[in-house]
Amino acid sequence: MNEKDVVDLLKKVESIGVNVWITGGWGVDAILGRQTRPHSDIDFFVQRKDAIAFIEMIKTNGFCRTKIESDDQSVWCATHDRTIDLHLFVFAEEGTLRFENEIYPSGILNGKGTIGEVTVRCLTAEAQVTYHQGYEQKEKDRHDVLLLCSTFGFLIPEEYACENQNNI
Repeated sequence: MNEKDVVDLLKKVESIGVNVWITGGWGVDAILGRQTRPHSDIDFFVQRKDAIAFIEMIKTNGFCRTKIESDDQSVWCATHDRTIDLHLFVFAEEGTLRFENEIYPSGILNGKGTIGEVTVRCLTAEAQVTYHQGYEQKEKDRHDVLLLCSTFGFLIPEEYACENQNNI
């Protein structure tokens, strides 16, 4: 998805009064304040209570559900290579959220960034690095993690360090 598509979607989300948090590649680029690589999709975290409004909005904008990963995650596609990876969560006990039946500190949603001229909520840089671990990474994951570590002075996670120590 290109920046114009993302900004258009963000404006439509704002018009329906739903809060979203950006994660994945666009979330990394939002934190960095610039697009650093091409993106095939955008990952939105949306509160389950807002799911109906959000889904109706994307459906009226040409998106159709193409894959159900779980009760909390689905993929929506539209023409011109526009794809949304939708993640539904619930704020749980004080200071936590529940996603995929796991509990996370709600502070992971305290990131702020920009896409185009739009200020967005996103996962923090630390959370982005943390949640890019523990699975088989693609080149885009390596790019994102190494760039975040370099920019924010984080230690490179061991699973990224060996192969890509100087590849930023």
